[in-house]
Amino acid sequence: MTTTAATTTSYSLDPMHSRAHFSIKHLMISTVRGEFTSIAGSLLLDNADVAGSSVDASIDVSSIHTGQPDRDCHLKSADCFDVATYPKITFKSKSISKTGDEDAVVVGDLTMLGVTKEVTLKVEGSLSEIKDPMGYIRIGFTAETKVNRKDYGLVYNAALEAGGVALGEEVKITLDVEFVKSA
Repeated sequence: MTTTAATTTSYSLDPMHSRAHFSIKHLMISTVRGEFTSIAGSLLLDNADVAGSSVDASIDVSSIHTGQPDRDCHLKSADCFDVATYPKITFKSKSISKTGDEDAVVVGDLTMLGVTKEVTLKVEGSLSEIKDPMGYIRIGFTAETKVNRKDYGLVYNAALEAGGVALGEEVKITLDVEFVKSA
């Protein structure tokens, strides 16, 4: 067994305790929020050097939920996410660096609608493991980034009579995730 393998811990994302949230300006005056409720992923944590760690995640786009069924249906359509053609959003880390005791930066490739762009996630969370009441070992984080939806081909919009547009271009993404240590 190599030294690297001895210091590396594998975790699986717990989909029951993890969500991918987003928010976007609506009519240039308010913020609309939503989430994707079906996400999967893995974390390979190098306990000796976090820079040797990696994370992979995928989101089932059809799990989008904004609290408005008609809007969710439109977001799944070819006007927006085109779920029939692009059912998944994926993320694969390229680098991870610790920036504080409970802060890190994860740089990686985010792919939506067949377009891949590099994004930087600001991450908060302790590397300390917690044992849950069922005996499983867990670790959790919150990560945030902002993307321009047009960079990924999400160009649907409507002009407003008084000027401006219905949807902003910047989308804030917040990930609240728990990982469970693999057996």
